Amino acid sequence: MTDLKIQKDVVKLNKITHSVRSAQAILQYGVGAMVDFPDQTLMTAAPEYWEAKVTKIHDERLEKALRVDYFGVPGKSQKDWGITYTRFPQWYFCPQCRRFQALKNWLSEYRKNATLTQKERDPHMKRPRCMECKKDLVPTRIVVACENGHIDDFPWVNWVHDRNIGGERSICSNPSLTFETGATASAGLEGLVVKCKNCSAKATLAGAFDRDVMQKMAEKRGPQYGCSGNMPWKGSSEDCAAFPRAMQRGASSIYYPKVVSSLVIPPYSEKINKKITGSHAFERIQNIIADYEEDEREKKIASRIDRWAEEIGREISAQYIVVKNILLRRFSVQSGAESEEINANGVGYRIEEYEALTGKIPIEDLNGNDFVREDTDISKYNIPFVKGVSLIHKIREVRALTGFTRINPPDAFEVGERIPGFISAKEPSTRWYPAYEVRGEGIFIEFNCNDINNWIRNNNNIAKRAEIVNNNYRETYQGKTTSRLITPKFLLLHTIAHLLIRQLSFECGYTAASLRERIYCSGADDNVEMSAILIYTASGDSEGTLGGLVRQGYWDCLPRIFKKALEIGELCSNDPVCISSEGQGRDALNLASCHSCALLPETSCEEFNVFLDRGVVVGTFEDKELGFYYKWLNS
Repeated sequence: MTDLKIQKDVVKLNKITHSVRSAQAILQYGVGAMVDFPDQTLMTAAPEYWEAKVTKIHDERLEKALRVDYFGVPGKSQKDWGITYTRFPQWYFCPQCRRFQALKNWLSEYRKNATLTQKERDPHMKRPRCMECKKDLVPTRIVVACENGHIDDFPWVNWVHDRNIGGERSICSNPSLTFETGATASAGLEGLVVKCKNCSAKATLAGAFDRDVMQKMAEKRGPQYGCSGNMPWKGSSEDCAAFPRAMQRGASSIYYPKVVSSLVIPPYSEKINKKITGSHAFERIQNIIADYEEDEREKKIASRIDRWAEEIGREISAQYIVVKNILLRRFSVQSGAESEEINANGVGYRIEEYEALTGKIPIEDLNGNDFVREDTDISKYNIPFVKGVSLIHKIREVRALTGFTRINPPDAFEVGERIPGFISAKEPSTRWYPAYEVRGEGIFIEFNCNDINNWIRNNNNIAKRAEIVNNNYRETYQGKTTSRLITPKFLLLHTIAHLLIRQLSFECGYTAASLRERIYCSGADDNVEMSAILIYTASGDSEGTLGGLVRQGYWDCLPRIFKKALEIGELCSNDPVCISSEGQGRDALNLASCHSCALLPETSCEEFNVFLDRGVVVGTFEDKELGFYYKWLNS
């Protein structure tokens, strides 16, 4: 269900032909992304322009971390026309007469030549058509984008005159372009020719995709080849000193959504939050707080928070500490040190999930509509170095689109403005992010931290392999602007998660793309030392999934699956090249990991398929004992 925003007018489109799923509207087709519909290509507008009445969803922890009041899913009622889009790219050509011009010119022709009935029925030409040939127009496949997230149409008029085959020409008074292709596919970019019928200028697209061609053209011909700062998703532009790059409209690097996900865990589930905010005591407390002066508000709340927590706890029959923690978050009160910005991908945020997954929260507070955990007897599993296995029968996850980048993918660890080239999905005054929620099940595996630490200390080559990855990372675009340390333990946990997901996809019937990982890794310097992985599946259905994954987590299945996954990871069809690699994959951020052995669909991986190394799990040809599980696999 979509709307099309054309200048100040909103045109309703066909709900059947112009629909996207909620997950698509947050992931690949989020704010600032182009969507190829049957008749044209549109760009998802900023949420401030959506005509939809969003359905509110809540995750109290994530709301606090991202500093919003709620998250919104586009409405699903028949009366709701949903998300708003804007037309981009703006250049279209006719496959019959080969004319090539901006959409405003096509619209001008339409309004001039269309019948009165056509104009009354469709004043905005919802389906772009050539009035001469009566053929549907085709949007251009080439646009320009910069590393700061801006995007615009390729400078076609300037290009055809400045790159004229017979020599540079000044732009004529009335450019009229045509677009032609070579007779054979082997012609490449030289076979793509743009002509100006008015002055006979002609140029091919040879060199258009060179990395620095726009900078060279700007130095030679002027600032028209610099970045325009165009932001069509919100109908504005800004100054930008970068130089854009020509890109295919459908290139994967033209849009990288930054999605922040959070597990809704006790005591922060929506159920307990609704009980607290719906209590009579909470309503009375809010009225009291409203009368406090701003400069003394936090001090007074802190002095009364214990009494209020006990009062609400008695009313709704909940533990005092649970109510207190939620009130502290809701009223922005910190116990002890000054408030620090919460990183929704940081260690501190994951610790709260880790404590729920390991069962450190009392069992009476653990189970509910959003989270159901089953403890297991680890002595039955007989998997070396595994400290515990928890079966998560129910889990709810909220996935929020916070923004996006272009050309360079966002760092998975950082959030917000700390990401180079990051563009926020909303304006600062907007108090919600586009998001959706999923429900499912999972297997939580906790490893013994002491065993991992001893393994790292006893072999110097382990730290050397991690240092290779860190050196490669420091040479990347993200590594030059952000600081991050990839530890041997993270390489180990991450690679084990990938190998397990690949094997579980054969055992439980889910595709690898349906399974996801969540890594819990921290060192002794953090408040809690974590060494664990969560493998889970989640769907948009309100009842979640059907238990197939959890069944594989019992003692009679998981040990066999675990060992089989590692055994398959011992050999790769690309060995010995793969196992001996010192840098492969994106930006050389993987060692012994490729598509034949350890990589997953990118929707399954938290790190966009980097920071992986089979060598630390199963050993290498040169040093078998390097592998954490080498002895078990050879016993």
